[in-house]
Amino acid sequence: MAKKKSKINIFLPEIIGKGYGHFWKSEKRYRVLKGGKGSKKSTTTALNYIYRLMKYPESNLLVVRAVFNTHKDSTFAQLKWAQEKLGVSHLWQNNVSPMEMTYKPTGQKILFRGFDDVLKLASTTVSKGYLCWVWVEEAFEIKSEEDFDKLDLSVPRGNVPCGLFKQTTLTFNPWSAEHWLKKRFFDKKNDSVDVYTTNYTVNEFLDETDKMIFKRMKEENPRKYDVAGLGNWGISEGLVYENWVVHDFDIEQFMKSQNYKAFFGLDYGYTNDPTAFIAFFADPIKKEIYIFDEFYGYKMLNSDIAKMIKSKGYIKERIRADAAEPKSNEDLRRMGIGRLQSSVKGRDSVINGIMAVQEYKMYVHPKCKNTIGELSAYSYKKDASGRGINEPEDNNNHLMDALRYAFYDVRFFTPENKYEKRKPTKQEYYDMKQALTPEDMKGEWF
Repeated sequence: MAKKKSKINIFLPEIIGKGYGHFWKSEKRYRVLKGGKGSKKSTTTALNYIYRLMKYPESNLLVVRAVFNTHKDSTFAQLKWAQEKLGVSHLWQNNVSPMEMTYKPTGQKILFRGFDDVLKLASTTVSKGYLCWVWVEEAFEIKSEEDFDKLDLSVPRGNVPCGLFKQTTLTFNPWSAEHWLKKRFFDKKNDSVDVYTTNYTVNEFLDETDKMIFKRMKEENPRKYDVAGLGNWGISEGLVYENWVVHDFDIEQFMKSQNYKAFFGLDYGYTNDPTAFIAFFADPIKKEIYIFDEFYGYKMLNSDIAKMIKSKGYIKERIRADAAEPKSNEDLRRMGIGRLQSSVKGRDSVINGIMAVQEYKMYVHPKCKNTIGELSAYSYKKDASGRGINEPEDNNNHLMDALRYAFYDVRFFTPENKYEKRKPTKQEYYDMKQALTPEDMKGEWF
């Protein structure tokens, strides 16, 4: 005789809060949710799926992200938190290897996959019940509609019994209005799709310090507030950099390649502006940049910055840092960052640096969230009549500045089987000599 399940009563307003009633109940084939930071979209989705799986004993869930190894600290942790929040942790078995969750009373599964293993993704099955639900978290990272279609044609699959339904849920931050997600799900009405936009104003669980972040963002950076705060689509016109995509790539493979070299940039900040560090591979023949690492932090002392660089393993790398901070540059050298050099700031260096970077196609690793955010919002100024001018806004540019600093050195390398240094021209030498400190001039070019 089957053991009778104990009933668990859930009072949604107390646990989930407001703003998600329709989303919670939707049974349409696609449930698409874009939202700003702090909008509780991911936590609400996690709660919803734990609740649903326990309600529908024949259901199973597949959770997908662009890169498999990002699940552990995101979706896996969120679903585990949801179990605890609903008071049902004792009914679930959570395994990291292989990564899956099992509802003990019935054997239902939550499986985790990544688009970095398409074959494994397409062949996903369950031994009990139906794999009827899919959650694509951070769907903005899925670079093409064709990749999504591969998943959509494979899972969920087959007919499901009466009372159960097939559904794919996509959650994401709407960084760019040019993304395929907007065209497919938001630009045209489709009876099989429920779309939602949410933001921090429906999250009653935020404290005052959280709300102050958005208040300051609204006052100081309205364009970023519109996307990161309110969950509206990122701008599609006037962006400084348009030729970029979010793309998962094998970092180790690039490190071994003779055709790509790593470059590193650092922009200082403290209270209102972040300290920003960026790392990328570049090939000046193919005109490609692969951004593979970043750091974004507030109120960092120079000692904190040195510790961060050391912890990332970049202590022996050549790093271009803001020339406006000679004291900080010298401090970092004394702390062991011996190859750090000042950026080159000659006449029109910002515009010229931007133009040089614009010649390259940029690929951004999904883990570089702040880089994605800045690339999505870094835009040109407009004149009084609303026309764009050839001068960037002084916003959303901390990692972008660090990128420019580091990019200056790309011109001195040409891959011919392996990278060989090129000596600066007289003008380049003059620009560097004008910009650098005596300590900098002990570097590789002098």
